[in-house]
Amino acid sequence: MAENYLQKLFAERIGGERFGKDTAIYKFEKIKRAKAAAQQAKPGVELIDMGVGEPDEQAFPEVVQALADEAAKWENRTYADNGIPEFREAVARYMREVYGVALDPETEICHSIGSKAALTLLPACFVNPGDCAVLTVPGYPVLGTWTDYLGGETIKLPLLKDNGFLPDLEALSAEQRRRAKLLYLNYPNNPTGASASPDFFDKAIAFAKKHGLVIVSDAAYAPLNFTGKPLSILSRPGGKDVAVELHSMSKGFNMTGWRLGWLCGNVFAVKAYGTVKDNADSGQFRAIQKAAIKALADHANITPKICAKYQRRLAALTDILKELGFDATMPQGSFYLYVEIPKATSAGRPFDSGESFCEWLIKEHLISTVPWDDAGHFVRFSATFVASTLEEEQRVLREVRRRLGQSDFVF
Repeated sequence: MAENYLQKLFAERIGGERFGKDTAIYKFEKIKRAKAAAQQAKPGVELIDMGVGEPDEQAFPEVVQALADEAAKWENRTYADNGIPEFREAVARYMREVYGVALDPETEICHSIGSKAALTLLPACFVNPGDCAVLTVPGYPVLGTWTDYLGGETIKLPLLKDNGFLPDLEALSAEQRRRAKLLYLNYPNNPTGASASPDFFDKAIAFAKKHGLVIVSDAAYAPLNFTGKPLSILSRPGGKDVAVELHSMSKGFNMTGWRLGWLCGNVFAVKAYGTVKDNADSGQFRAIQKAAIKALADHANITPKICAKYQRRLAALTDILKELGFDATMPQGSFYLYVEIPKATSAGRPFDSGESFCEWLIKEHLISTVPWDDAGHFVRFSATFVASTLEEEQRVLREVRRRLGQSDFVF
């Protein structure tokens, strides 16, 4: 591409004059290229994709039908702005039934065009230049990216196996605590699959109160809970005093591409979010919100089926990996299994990073995973591989066992 005067105008937050000239390849692009190369090298071998972070099935038929019906209605053509009242009321009912959380639909709930969009806007509500946002790593980087864009600073707390993949909040220095505005938590966690306990949430709430932080609890995977009733930080004493929580129609309802979720919790934070959002978008399509009302009302018939499928798949995958020598532990939620990589194969192939092991899995066995090297060397297996029947699911898992069983691993 020829040079253009615009090259000198790009904001420093995206690279300034260097924008578009960086030759570094993002890890997901590396995975994409490795998959393409492996399929070209072995065209007759099925690629098993365990790297996808979204459900493998579409929304339930009754929800799809509700969308079709609502999309055909004249009154649904207009802007939704900060959400239709009926959706907020449906959310309030759902939060009360599933999480035991009482919310005012008018002041404590605001819809979002997916969780990602909400995470981009929240820093604009709180972060001034020089402020800090505390994130956990490995994890979803968006809130940190936008904190950096606004002239803030991102502090990263590692999620370590020895601590159950929970952050050590006490590791923050006095200076970091003073400058921090936002504390991002994500449980059940992507990518580790760990879940937060009531005790951990209570400690986080106390920490936030003591140091004047706003907790951003990303609960996108909360419906996918394998140990009992799903947990909301807002259900804990004092939770609404310090926290907002993000929920999504994606994971627990198979509605990933529909781009709908909500922010709820602290009344002041929700109001600030709504004010910023009102200057960023004009709301999600009313028909999508009304179809989501149908899904939320039928959550007791939808979410348990999705949850049971991923729990079954993860349990089987955990057994397979343990049999092969991996230190695999069944997660308490989400649809991810996060395991430490081997040091090598017995044939002498060393692995010095999650990325190197991931690339080897694709090249040698056409099994796609996602590497994480932020806090140790791990790979994330996702239970969202495509299998439309139980028989197909079992066949895929047997094939994973067969392929990985061709190698002896050194740990």
